[in-house]
Amino acid sequence: MKWMMSYLAPLKKRMAVGFLIKVTATLAELIIPFLLTYILEKVINTENINAILLYGGIMALCAIVACVCNIVANRMAAKVTMIFSANMRRDLFSKTLQLSARATDRFTVPSLESRITSDTYNVQNFIGMMQRMGVRAPILLLGGIAITLVMDRRLALVMIATLPLIFIVVYGISRKGVPLYAQVQSSVDGMVRVVREDVQGIRVIKALSKNDYENRRYDEVNKALCKDERHAGTIMGIVNPIMTMLMNLGIVAVVFASAFLVAKGQSSSATVIAFMQYFTLISMAMMSLSRMFVMYTKCAASADRIQQVMQCESELSLIEDDKKGDESLHISFESVSFSYLGKKQNVNNVSFSLEKGQSLGIIGATGSGKSTLIKLLMRFYDVDGGIIRINGRDVRSYEMNELTKMFGAVLQNGFLYADTISENIKFGRDISDEDMINASKIAQAHDFISSFPEGYDHMLSSKGTNVSGGQRQRILIARAIASKPEILILDDSSSALDYKTDAALRGALRSSLPSCTTVTVAQRVSSVKDCDLILVIDNGNIIGMGSHTQLMDSCAEYKEISNSQMGGAFVD
Repeated sequence: MKWMMSYLAPLKKRMAVGFLIKVTATLAELIIPFLLTYILEKVINTENINAILLYGGIMALCAIVACVCNIVANRMAAKVTMIFSANMRRDLFSKTLQLSARATDRFTVPSLESRITSDTYNVQNFIGMMQRMGVRAPILLLGGIAITLVMDRRLALVMIATLPLIFIVVYGISRKGVPLYAQVQSSVDGMVRVVREDVQGIRVIKALSKNDYENRRYDEVNKALCKDERHAGTIMGIVNPIMTMLMNLGIVAVVFASAFLVAKGQSSSATVIAFMQYFTLISMAMMSLSRMFVMYTKCAASADRIQQVMQCESELSLIEDDKKGDESLHISFESVSFSYLGKKQNVNNVSFSLEKGQSLGIIGATGSGKSTLIKLLMRFYDVDGGIIRINGRDVRSYEMNELTKMFGAVLQNGFLYADTISENIKFGRDISDEDMINASKIAQAHDFISSFPEGYDHMLSSKGTNVSGGQRQRILIARAIASKPEILILDDSSSALDYKTDAALRGALRSSLPSCTTVTVAQRVSSVKDCDLILVIDNGNIIGMGSHTQLMDSCAEYKEISNSQMGGAFVD
């Protein structure tokens, strides 16, 4: 919870003013029952109309001051809460984007989405409630007790006797709330995961008529969430009924004691009336405090989940380059090994090198480790053994911004967002219209983009669902090459293209980007056959390496793939 203070510190002046106004409003509320008692005991007996009107006017003024000040203070609290939550969500989102691939895998994307949405909402609610009730409730409680002690110590002590019981109940139950609501948020993660999967795969679900199956799957996580919420709500819901019972017992005790004292002439009916009003204020304050305790348990659970992300340290630390690399080589893998989980080697002792402007093709069965090599090159993960170098320098010695600027990448799960084609290609970068159009021409996308009435201002839907798969891939390729990268990564980026368009794309890349080193991951031999170097990967091992001609002679697996796809012949 301490990290929250760093967000509240810049707002302390605004909060202090709001607290001062809230204190003024609360004190005005506390004065009203005292004035009523004074009027009933001292003023009415004098039958002085002017005095009655005067004190009545003071009561009305106090009520107006309390109302106006509460409104102003609540508006200021809402402003503080808005600024606090906006800054917190901004930093949490920024941190989420900076997380390493390992950290993202560990948290999971649905959980990160839940932390940015529902967890920040819980923290925001608590901060708002603290400003509205965190000042008012204690003042009403302590102020009401102090005034009643002055008015009639015996009745006050009867009322105060119930308060320790209430505090014990609230404290005892609230301690159970944090783990309960942490479990609730974990169940929210599960529900978000299912919703996210179904939204992404809605067309497949409909195509396979699996609506009922997905409804049942969602129903399971929804019931699990309801069960956890019901359990947490049942435990935490005990607070209010027990508090109400204890407060009502306190009222009964005060009424009984006051009736006894009034009958003996040791107290007055006016005092009893004032006591009942103060007891009502104290009861409201206690109820507010109980709600704050419940909200605190939610906030504490959510704040802990947010803090886990905010304090997550990157495993991708900078190291000193060993200065042993060959600067004439643009990319080199030196005995690289890697495992995602530390059990099975996903990449095993891989070595190869490329000079600037050369092209690399990587081919192999699904799950063989092709995309893993790309992730290691771009330093999504760090190698477990060996070294990857760019321009003779260990990739781990580059600042991430410096490293990522070298790459233009089209990955398997490349995405398009709901905006114009132009904005999707430029992607917030300082890219001129001329470079954008030139990149689109190389990517074989300019012709179909120009066919839209709006041209490059044509609006894409989220994930580009209003264009074909091949068109999406070409827009993504245009985005990758628009920034004129040193290294172009094409990870299964032409799977939706026909052979003619694929061949035209490869020809345009060779002629238009001669100094760009290209790495192509593909399932089709036709996409990699013209590469200077081709790697054949199987279970993380290189089982073949060389040009297309060399591999046709030396690698039986490559030859089998080639013959099965094209009968050993290619059409350019």
